[in-house]
Amino acid sequence: MITTLFLTASGGIILALGMVHLLYTFRGPRLRPRDAHLQTSMTQVSPVISRETTMWRAWVGFNASHSFGAILFGLVYGYLALTNQAFLLASPFLLVIGLLFLGGLAVLARRYWFSVPFVGIVAALFCYVVGLITLFV
Repeated sequence: MITTLFLTASGGIILALGMVHLLYTFRGPRLRPRDAHLQTSMTQVSPVISRETTMWRAWVGFNASHSFGAILFGLVYGYLALTNQAFLLASPFLLVIGLLFLGGLAVLARRYWFSVPFVGIVAALFCYVVGLITLFV
Protein backbone atom coordinates (compact mmCIF):
# COMPACT_ATOMS: atom_id res chain seq x y z
CA MET A 1 0.00 0.00 0.00
CA ILE A 2 2.76 2.49 0.90
CA THR A 3 4.60 1.66 -2.34
CA THR A 4 1.45 2.41 -4.32
CA LEU A 5 1.03 5.72 -2.52
CA PHE A 6 4.56 6.92 -3.28
CA LEU A 7 4.64 5.73 -6.90
CA THR A 8 1.22 7.25 -7.56
CA ALA A 9 2.30 10.52 -5.97
CA SER A 10 5.40 10.57 -8.16
CA GLY A 11 3.34 10.06 -11.31
CA GLY A 12 0.76 12.59 -10.13
CA ILE A 13 3.36 15.30 -9.58
CA ILE A 14 4.82 14.84 -13.05
CA LEU A 15 1.33 14.67 -14.56
CA ALA A 16 0.39 17.96 -12.88
CA LEU A 17 3.61 19.64 -14.01
CA GLY A 18 3.04 18.44 -17.58
CA MET A 19 -0.56 19.62 -17.64
CA VAL A 20 0.30 23.06 -16.26
CA HIS A 21 3.17 23.36 -18.74
CA LEU A 22 0.84 22.44 -21.62
CA LEU A 23 -1.67 25.05 -20.46
CA TYR A 24 1.09 27.68 -20.23
CA THR A 25 2.31 26.71 -23.71
CA PHE A 26 -0.98 27.73 -25.32
CA ARG A 27 -2.52 30.18 -22.85
CA GLY A 28 -1.14 33.33 -21.35
CA PRO A 29 2.26 34.98 -21.45
CA ARG A 30 4.27 32.71 -19.14
CA LEU A 31 6.31 30.99 -21.85
CA ARG A 32 6.71 34.05 -24.03
CA PRO A 33 9.89 36.12 -24.02
CA ARG A 34 9.82 39.26 -21.87
CA ASP A 35 11.22 41.09 -24.89
CA ALA A 36 8.44 41.42 -27.49
CA HIS A 37 11.03 42.04 -30.19
CA LEU A 38 12.56 38.65 -29.54
CA GLN A 39 9.22 36.93 -30.11
CA THR A 40 8.77 38.90 -33.33
CA SER A 41 12.22 37.78 -34.48
CA MET A 42 11.44 34.21 -33.55
CA THR A 43 8.33 34.30 -35.78
CA GLN A 44 10.45 35.44 -38.74
CA VAL A 45 13.57 33.27 -38.46
CA SER A 46 13.90 29.61 -39.39
CA PRO A 47 16.26 27.17 -37.73
CA VAL A 48 19.17 25.88 -39.79
CA ILE A 49 17.65 22.39 -39.97
CA SER A 50 14.61 23.51 -42.02
CA ARG A 51 12.94 26.54 -43.55
CA GLU A 52 9.56 24.83 -43.11
CA THR A 53 9.10 26.27 -39.64
CA THR A 54 10.11 29.26 -37.55
CA MET A 55 11.91 29.40 -34.24
CA TRP A 56 8.62 30.45 -32.62
CA ARG A 57 6.66 27.53 -34.04
CA ALA A 58 9.48 25.17 -33.03
CA TRP A 59 9.49 26.73 -29.51
CA VAL A 60 5.76 26.12 -29.11
CA GLY A 61 6.04 22.61 -30.53
CA PHE A 62 8.96 21.69 -28.31
CA ASN A 63 7.13 22.97 -25.25
CA ALA A 64 3.95 21.06 -26.17
CA SER A 65 5.80 17.80 -26.88
CA HIS A 66 7.77 18.23 -23.66
CA SER A 67 4.44 18.50 -21.84
CA PHE A 68 3.12 15.39 -23.59
CA GLY A 69 6.11 13.39 -22.35
CA ALA A 70 5.51 14.43 -18.75
CA ILE A 71 1.77 13.76 -19.08
CA LEU A 72 2.41 10.33 -20.59
CA PHE A 73 4.84 9.40 -17.81
CA GLY A 74 2.40 10.56 -15.14
CA LEU A 75 -0.54 8.74 -16.66
CA VAL A 76 1.27 5.46 -17.36
CA TYR A 77 3.16 5.17 -14.08
CA GLY A 78 0.25 6.50 -12.02
CA TYR A 79 -2.14 4.11 -13.74
CA LEU A 80 0.15 1.11 -13.29
CA ALA A 81 0.81 1.98 -9.65
CA LEU A 82 -2.93 2.20 -8.96
CA THR A 83 -4.36 -0.59 -11.09
CA ASN A 84 -1.59 -3.02 -11.91
CA GLN A 85 1.02 -2.63 -9.22
CA ALA A 86 2.12 -6.27 -9.50
CA PHE A 87 2.98 -5.79 -13.18
CA LEU A 88 4.89 -2.56 -12.55
CA LEU A 89 6.81 -3.87 -9.56
CA ALA A 90 7.70 -7.13 -11.33
CA SER A 91 9.28 -5.24 -14.21
CA PRO A 92 12.86 -4.15 -13.52
CA PHE A 93 12.83 -2.55 -16.97
CA LEU A 94 9.91 -0.23 -16.16
CA LEU A 95 11.26 0.57 -12.71
CA VAL A 96 14.68 1.50 -14.05
CA ILE A 97 13.25 3.48 -16.98
CA GLY A 98 11.06 5.44 -14.57
CA LEU A 99 14.03 6.19 -12.34
CA LEU A 100 16.21 7.24 -15.29
CA PHE A 101 13.44 9.41 -16.72
CA LEU A 102 12.92 11.27 -13.45
CA GLY A 103 16.65 11.53 -12.84
CA GLY A 104 17.15 12.93 -16.33
CA LEU A 105 14.39 15.46 -15.81
CA ALA A 106 15.96 16.52 -12.50
CA VAL A 107 19.32 17.11 -14.20
CA LEU A 108 17.70 19.12 -17.00
CA ALA A 109 15.60 21.14 -14.56
CA ARG A 110 18.63 21.99 -12.41
CA ARG A 111 20.83 22.90 -15.35
CA TYR A 112 18.43 24.61 -17.78
CA TRP A 113 15.14 25.50 -16.11
CA PHE A 114 14.12 27.30 -12.93
CA SER A 115 13.29 26.44 -9.33
CA VAL A 116 9.57 25.52 -9.54
CA PRO A 117 9.91 22.60 -11.98
CA PHE A 118 13.15 21.54 -10.32
CA VAL A 119 11.51 21.32 -6.89
CA GLY A 120 8.50 19.48 -8.34
CA ILE A 121 10.66 16.98 -10.20
CA VAL A 122 12.88 16.37 -7.18
CA ALA A 123 9.72 15.76 -5.11
CA ALA A 124 8.51 13.26 -7.73
CA LEU A 125 11.94 11.60 -7.83
CA PHE A 126 11.98 11.41 -4.02
CA CYS A 127 8.53 9.77 -3.97
CA TYR A 128 9.59 7.33 -6.68
CA VAL A 129 12.77 6.33 -4.84
CA VAL A 130 10.91 5.97 -1.52
CA GLY A 131 8.36 3.82 -3.34
CA LEU A 132 11.13 1.60 -4.66
CA ILE A 133 12.79 1.38 -1.25
CA THR A 134 9.53 0.24 0.35
CA LEU A 135 9.64 -2.78 -1.96
CA PHE A 136 12.69 -4.09 -0.18
CA VAL A 137 11.85 -3.15 3.41
